[in-house]
Amino acid sequence: MKKRNPWASDYLLVLPGLLLSVSVILVPGILTFYYAFTDWNGVASTYNFIGLLNFKEIFSDEIFLRALGNNAKWTAMFLTIPVLIGLVTSFLLLRAKRTYQIYQALFIMPYILAPVTNALLWQNIIFNPISGLVAFLNNHGWNLEAPLGNMKTALYAVAGVDLWHYWGFLMVVYFAAMRQTSQDQIEASIIDGCNLWQQFRFIYYPNIKTTMKLMFIMIIIFSFMTFDYVYLLTGGGPARSTEMLSTYANAYFTSFQTGKASSVAFIMSLFGFIAASVYIRLSRKEELE
Repeated sequence: MKKRNPWASDYLLVLPGLLLSVSVILVPGILTFYYAFTDWNGVASTYNFIGLLNFKEIFSDEIFLRALGNNAKWTAMFLTIPVLIGLVTSFLLLRAKRTYQIYQALFIMPYILAPVTNALLWQNIIFNPISGLVAFLNNHGWNLEAPLGNMKTALYAVAGVDLWHYWGFLMVVYFAAMRQTSQDQIEASIIDGCNLWQQFRFIYYPNIKTTMKLMFIMIIIFSFMTFDYVYLLTGGGPARSTEMLSTYANAYFTSFQTGKASSVAFIMSLFGFIAASVYIRLSRKEELE
């Protein structure tokens, strides 16, 4: 009887995912990289190879530098605020033995809702200067400008909507990781008289450290690709004050400057590649230790 080759079956199992990754990720990625060095308009069948001219023009554009700075601010906000809220909430939910599922469902709801729905809720209920919370506060002695219409506050207002949408997801991830902590370790810490901070620092944190590193990398990648809430709430305005790399690239796409748009997309992907490389290196270092 002929022996069955286990490698053949393994390759067959991997093949569908591999074909999908190659056709949806690898091939478009290579084409984007190539078009970044051309003047292609996205429609014509011919185009010219122009080398680094697209990158030279982009880096000399003040709007691009502003978009890059806004992405850096966005990343800094998302690496701190939702992470802290998610960690504290998930740690407190460990004490809610009977009701944690209800709280989880409530906190994850903004993440489940479509971005359009969340944007409309905040535009009409919170930020609306005529009938929203801003109008209510102004009618009671406050003197607030519309957050989305002020160049100084627009970026933080948009980030606030996305933070509200995102932190519940982090809470669920951290909570699931914390629940994997050994009960023996928890009971031993209680017997030793550890307070809540000591329990988190010495018991829970070592068990969720790998999960936290992964989420940090994912946050960095998603922060440099953020598009939906900025586009829905401000479109990059007012006066380009909320411009992101994604909306900056979208402006080139819509004006049929696909070569420049591809160069911006390549720069965005570069940040994600660097973040992923750092995570892989840290993971390998942990395995060696």
